[in-house]
Parts: sequence; C-alpha cells; structure tokens
Amino acid sequence: MSDFTYSVDADGVAVISWDVLCKSMNVMSQQAFSDLSDMVDQGLADDAVKGIVITSAKPDFAGGMDLNVIAKMKEDAGDNPAKGVFDGVMAMHAVMRKIERAGMDAKTNKGGKPIASALPGTALGIGLEIPLCTHRIFAADNKKAKIGLPEIKVGIFPGAGGTTRLVRKLGAMAAAPLLLQGKMMDPASAKRAGVIDEVVEDPTAAAKAWVLNAKDTDILKPWDAKGYKMPGGAPYHPAGFMTFVGASAMVNGQTYGVYPAAKAMLSAVYEGALVPFDTALKIEARWFTSVLMNPSSSAMIRSLFINKGALEKGAVRPKDVPDQKVSKVGIMGAGMMGAGIAYVSANAGIEVVLIDQQQEAADKGKAYAESILDKGISRKKVTADKKEQVLARITATTDYDALKGCDLIIEAVFEDPAIKAEVTARVEAVVGEDCIFATNTSTLPISELAKASSRPEQFIGIHFFSPVDKMLLVEIIKGRETGDRAVAKALDYVRQIRKTPIVVNDARFFYANRCIIPYINEGIRMAAEGVSLPLIENAAKLVGMPLGPLQLVDETSIDLGVKIAKATRVAMGDAYPDGAVDDVLFWMVDEGRLGRKSSAGFYDYDAKGKRTALWDGFGDRYAEADSQPELSEVQHRLLFAQVLEAVRALEDGVLMDIREGDVGAILGWGFAPWSGGPLSWLDMIGAAKAVDLCDQLTADYGTRFTAPALLRDLAAKGESFYGRFGDAGKST
Repeated sequence: MSDFTYSVDADGVAVISWDVLCKSMNVMSQQAFSDLSDMVDQGLADDAVKGIVITSAKPDFAGGMDLNVIAKMKEDAGDNPAKGVFDGVMAMHAVMRKIERAGMDAKTNKGGKPIASALPGTALGIGLEIPLCTHRIFAADNKKAKIGLPEIKVGIFPGAGGTTRLVRKLGAMAAAPLLLQGKMMDPASAKRAGVIDEVVEDPTAAAKAWVLNAKDTDILKPWDAKGYKMPGGAPYHPAGFMTFVGASAMVNGQTYGVYPAAKAMLSAVYEGALVPFDTALKIEARWFTSVLMNPSSSAMIRSLFINKGALEKGAVRPKDVPDQKVSKVGIMGAGMMGAGIAYVSANAGIEVVLIDQQQEAADKGKAYAESILDKGISRKKVTADKKEQVLARITATTDYDALKGCDLIIEAVFEDPAIKAEVTARVEAVVGEDCIFATNTSTLPISELAKASSRPEQFIGIHFFSPVDKMLLVEIIKGRETGDRAVAKALDYVRQIRKTPIVVNDARFFYANRCIIPYINEGIRMAAEGVSLPLIENAAKLVGMPLGPLQLVDETSIDLGVKIAKATRVAMGDAYPDGAVDDVLFWMVDEGRLGRKSSAGFYDYDAKGKRTALWDGFGDRYAEADSQPELSEVQHRLLFAQVLEAVRALEDGVLMDIREGDVGAILGWGFAPWSGGPLSWLDMIGAAKAVDLCDQLTADYGTRFTAPALLRDLAAKGESFYGRFGDAGKST
C-alpha cells in the first residue's frame, strides 16, 4: 500500500494525502517518492483536474527523510556509492522540479496547474522541502507545530532542493538561521520570516480555494521569472559579497572548521548563487553527496539520529516490565539540581513534592521554576496559563508526609553519604513499598549508598547534568542489587521529561565523569608542563570540543575539582595517578581562584562575571616553555584521555551498549559531535592507527595512554567497535 493517497473533489482539485502506516509521523521513503511523482503526473495529465493540494492525513505533515534511503542508494551503486547517491539525489530533484514547474511551457512559463501544500502541523526536513517547491504554502495555526530544516544537527544539510530554494526565496542572510543553525519556528514565526505563505485555521480548505483562483503569475517561482534578483544580493553584488564574507566568518567561527556539512552547505549556497537555478540544484547535489560520503556524516547520523532515537524509544529498557509511568515524584533537596529536576518534572505534567530542611529553601527551589517560566513568557514561548499549570504541580514543603503517594523519589541533597543515608531512611518510612528511590549523584557509588535502603532492589542512580533544564542526557546507574523494575521506572521517567537516557553499571564516576575528568586533568597537566594556555584551549575547540579543559574546570569550579581529587585519593591510595594535577588545583584554591563563581580561575572575569582572558598570573608559577608541541599532539592527548576511558568503561562492563557510549559522550559533555562519539571516532581512524598513537603517547607521557586490551584485540583482528558489536550496540 502506498504512503500517499490520491483523490479528486467535486471542484476538480486533486488532493494527495500523505499517511505512512504504523508511524506517528510521516517520513519519506524511496517508494513513497516514486508514488508521489506518479500522483503528480496523474493530476497534471487529467484535464478535469484544475490544481493539486499536497497535505497529510496525520496531525503533522512530515518529520523528514527515512535515512535508510541514503544507505540504500549507496548499496545499490556497488563499487561507486558516490554515483549512486548523486543519481538518487538528482532523481529527487527531478520530482521536486516537476512539482515546481507543474506542466508550464518552458518558453512562455504559462499553462501550468497550481500546486499548493497544506501543513496541519510539524514540517521538518523533506517535509519542508516539498512545500518549498509548491506554489503556495498554507499552515495550520498550530503553536505546537515546528517548521524547519534541522539536517545540520545530524551532520548533513538540506539536499533535496531546500538549501537552494530557501536561499533564493529569502536571501542568504535571512536563510542562514534555518540552514546553518537548524532553527525551527512555529507557523506564525515562519510566516513572518517568509518561509511559508499563510497561517490559517483550515489549511486544506484554504489551499483548495487558492488553487481554484490561481493565475499563471501566481505559480511562477521568482527564480524562474525573467529578471530575478536574489534578495540581499548575489555574491558578485556588493551587498551580497559582504553577506557571504560574513557568513564564511560566522560558520568558521562557530564550527572551527570541523563540521564538513556546514562548510559544504556554504559552498553549495555560494556556488549555486552564481549560476542558473537548475545548475544550482546540481551543485547542491554534488556537495550533498560529498557530505554523505564523509565518514563524519555517517557517524553523526548514526549517533545523533538513529542511536539517540533508539535509546529514547526504550532500546535498553528491560523486557517484560509493565509501563512505569511516573505520576507523582518527590524531590529531596531544593538546591540548583533539585530545583531543576522539579521544573522539568512539573513541565512534563508530573505532580512534584519538593522538600528541603527549611521552607525558605524549598520556596526558593520552586521560585527557580518560576524564573524559567517567566523567561519563556518574555520570549513568547510560554503562556501565563502554562506557567500557572506548571507551578500548581509543585508543592514546596519541609513535610515528609507530603511524599505519600509518590511512585518515584529523587534525592538531590549534599554529596555526603551520611546525609544521603539519613534522607533515604526518613523517606522509606513514609512512602509506599513499591516506590522507587533514586539518588542524583555524580561521583558516589550507588551500591554503597543503597546500603542505607531497606529495598536495595528498588534503589537506583539517576545522574542529571547541570543545568537540568538544558542538558539533554540523563545517566541511569544500576547498583549491584538494582532490579529491572527500578531500571524501567528510571527509563520511563526520563522519557516523560523528554531527555535521552543511558544505562550504566555502578563504578566510581560512572561513565560521563569517568571520561571528562581525564580530559580536564590532561589540560591541567599540559599547563603545568609549560604548554601555552591558549594552545591548550584552542586545540580543544579546533578538534570539536565545545569548551577547552581549562574553561570547563572554571565552569564546574576548581574547588569542586579539589574535593573530588581528595576523595579519589583516599579511595585509590597508592594507585592515585593525578598528583601533578593536584599541585596545580590546590595552589589555585589557595590563591582564591575557584573558577567562574569567584570571578577568578584559569580565566579572568569582569565585574559582571563575563570571561575576559586567560589569567596572566599562571605563568608566574608555571612558566610557558620555550618550545611548544605541535597542535595535533595536544589534540591527541586531549582526545585519547577521553576515548581510552570510554574503551575501559566498555571493558569493565560499566558501559553495556556502545551506542550509549557514543550518544552519552556527545550529549553529556559535548565530545566532538562531528566524530559521532569516542567509539565512532576510534572506528573512523581505525583501531590499528589508534594503537600506534597510544604507544607513542605512552612512550612520551606515561602509562595513562596505554591501549586497552580490547582496542589491541580489535587492531590485531582488523575489526571495529561497530563491526564487532553491531549496530544494536550490545557489548555482551
């Protein structure tokens, strides 16, 4: 059965309706594209048809392209996958161009049939590219709908004509936020921006009415008309020249040149703006093919689209455990973390009890949610009614009896085992026997904390990242006795609050902090060795890290680093490896340089707390060396400090699924998204090369860079992580 249906009404308007069976959102497949093409041909060939409306039978129009289509193009092409992709993309362009030209005479631009699109809701990716080639776009007045081209976020760019059409419709400058940032808009905003044409109550009815009254001039695209000039100016126009100079600077300033899709898209826009429209489509297809053949694109698509989506849909959820949807959550501790958890829970429709020792502190925690909602109101993203509903779900109190009826508790009190144990006992004396107890901790072993519980099988770790309302990842930690129902509860809760979960086994620092602490420490080590501080920070950014290690420790606070170091030293004893790092951190704390919160750390800050420059005084104690290492050497030290811990976490059984290792790294601490994650990056460079680099780093800098046995085994057998463990990701 086709994903599209075709019908003609009494007025002679053909309606092509999109409805992919067994999916909540329409996605475009290769067969569906062929069916759409045939139905457009049918409408254009039928003299009784006056025009065509393309719409959806679902509440939304479309969520994008089924990315398996691209994989199929590569497979079908055999030894020449690039040709397969290019030919496949050009075939899509032909269908879109047929819709756009709609049977018009090539010389007179007359005689075509009007084709409109009616969007009942969200239209993303190909779901906007198809409407862009129709002659008028009508969208429902649906504030929840999203209109946009988010492809750049998963390592590609709009390659079915969306790049070329949007630039010709809006101009390069106005199109930039949608193309280069993947910005999504509600229909009203999209109309103001010129992306769509009308926002109406009934888009299908409005589209039909327009089709019946459209003239030849109404259906001729501006770029097909004689004398067309690009809004804002083409590259050879003085204004357009400055636009493209600025765009190039913006792209490289934001991406540091490590994201191939951004550079390729800018090239497609620039080169396409110099030539006729049909040639521009070929240029777009060529650059799109180039991106799709880049291993970075494949890795980003796999991690940020396929694997992320699978984890959010419950790929690692225990089987045969009934739905564990949370109806009432108790949050212990109304500090920054507890307040953030309270907000995201209430915002997801969950009843919240927020408890602290003092009523003033509990009220302050609830006020945090109010401040976020007020900010949303000021940006017109939240209504006053929505604010009232969310705040009404939060009860701020000191009374433990208010926890009665909670089916999930999240403890977010001070990082002290004794305090956490006391809270655990007091909570369990009040809540029902089926209530799951979760502790939000970033470093303390879950199995040890669970000893304070009378129900260790219902005790689990839920590690949020700060700030809770913005960070996408939640790390779920299984203790030695944690049962499947607790895991399912945590996963179902994370799904409710619309975040991405990973599940790991209990070990010091779990997964994310296990990998990020060595990154910070390697940066500090290099600083102590005399490596230039700007070289350390910029090397990190030039390899795709969002923050350099020195800025990151400033943001998280240097005294927190000292506290973690002291606790780790006690736990590890003589095996503790980071004495050289401690020398730097302890000295800086003694100097009163605690990071951003004290307006003094590795960076200096102005009176408003804005970062200004790296601290000159650091060199007074740790002088900059006369000879500086190569950029690649600094980058390898920073990357391998992280990726080797990811491999060790997999070896140790902390990571149970390589997909979680990659997705968790990108969403949790921003590991070079262009790489697809640490395990994808090792696959990209190859295990053999990775081992060679490890051996060289070990010889130069010490045993922390020793290649794990798993990595050596992959190298010896010519295998990769995804090759051995498969796309399902299971390590066991």
